[in-house]
Amino acid sequence: MDNPIIVGIAGASASGKTRLANNLVGKLSIPCTIISEDHYYKDQSHLPEASRDALNYDTPSAFDHALLCTHIQQLKSGKSIECPKYDFKTHCRRENFSIIEPTPVIIIDGILLLADAEIREQLDIAVFIDTPLDICLIRRIQRDRIERGRLLEDIIDQYQASVRPMYYKYVKPSMSMAHYVVNGGGDNWEAIDILKSQIMQTMS
Repeated sequence: MDNPIIVGIAGASASGKTRLANNLVGKLSIPCTIISEDHYYKDQSHLPEASRDALNYDTPSAFDHALLCTHIQQLKSGKSIECPKYDFKTHCRRENFSIIEPTPVIIIDGILLLADAEIREQLDIAVFIDTPLDICLIRRIQRDRIERGRLLEDIIDQYQASVRPMYYKYVKPSMSMAHYVVNGGGDNWEAIDILKSQIMQTMS
C-alpha cells in the first residue's frame, strides 16, 4: 500500500469534528480509519481523583502529542499501532488498547491538532471547523452529561475556567494553519464533497 493520506480535523470542543470525519468516511469508497486525539490525553492515574478533576485538559501539555506523532509516522510507514484508550470519567488510560492498521485514508480529529507543529507536518490535508461557541457549549453539555456522567455545574465551571479561555489562546489561532475552514458543523455536505475531491486528487 502507498503511504496513507493523513487528514487532520481540528476545532473547538463539540464543534462537529467527529461528525465531519464520519460523514467524510461515508462519502469515500475506500478503507478509512478515524483516530481521536482525545485518546492521547496523558494518563493521570498517579494523581488523586480531586487533583485530576482540577487539571487543565484544554492545553497542549495535556496531550501526549509525541506519541501521536510517532503513531502517525508508523502508520505512514505501513506499520500498525497500539492506540491508547482514555477514560474520561477517571482521567486515566485504560489498560487495554486498540490495534489500528494502516488504511489508504487516516482521519485524525482533535481540538489541538493544528496547534502542534510536528503533527501539522504529518498532515496532508488540514481542516478546521469554525462553529459558534454557544452551539459548542450546548453540545458539550449534552455530551458530557450523557456520555461522561458529569454534573451540569461541573461542566459549566470547567468551560469557564479552561475550555473557553484555551480556545482563544490555542485552538482559534490554529485556524490560520488549516488548508480548509468548514462552517456549519459536521453536516456541511458541500465542504465534505470538496474534501473528498481533495483526498482523491492527493491519492492520484
